[in-house]
Amino acid sequence: MREPTYFILAALQDEPRHGYAIIKRADELSHGRVRLATGTLYTALDRLTTEAYIQVVSEEIVNGRARRYYALTPAGRDALQAEAEHLAAAARVVTRPQPRPAAGLA
Repeated sequence: MREPTYFILAALQDEPRHGYAIIKRADELSHGRVRLATGTLYTALDRLTTEAYIQVVSEEIVNGRARRYYALTPAGRDALQAEAEHLAAAARVVTRPQPRPAAGLA
């Protein structure tokens, strides 16, 4: 899973959000590493909706424009959890390295 996708899903883990709120939350969660452009976000939201990782849960009109709120689906929550576990396992390779075999015993 690419980092922007991970942080889009993570932005939705606690509550439904609209596009701009997803951009802001992803920025916060990534400590500024993931800065989503509007076009990139909506392309990703369309793809994640098609993949059934997120769904539109409500829509309202604000200043004459539709504002859609997105939420994680159970499949999206599972995918996010699996990726978090994958990243944690990868981090353990560095944070808890295995002891090296003694010289000449390998």
